[in-house]
Amino acid sequence: MIDWARIEDLRSEIGAEDFLEVVDMFLDEADEVVGQLSGPPLPDQVEGQLHFLKGAALNLGLTDLAAHCQDGERRAASGDAASVDLAQVVAVYTASRRLLADSLNRNSAA
Repeated sequence: MIDWARIEDLRSEIGAEDFLEVVDMFLDEADEVVGQLSGPPLPDQVEGQLHFLKGAALNLGLTDLAAHCQDGERRAASGDAASVDLAQVVAVYTASRRLLADSLNRNSAA
């Protein structure tokens, strides 16, 4: 679900403090987009929302989320936004978010 090597690479590249800022920024922005995806979908916005989530997920190593977003983005781009399982994207985001937050909380407590 999460590429922990990517997390460690990013943390090493930008430093622990900046890493936490990046994660906080991602979660704030992603929460907003996921909230929009949780409501009645706007077919003309689904592709862009999934594209944003995919890019952010790839940067943070959230591989399952990125894969679901990529599939949905492709469907939306081909004009089939209605077939995108947005509930699944939201569920994967929620699980990934919780796993990432739990890991960061454990690491900061250690």
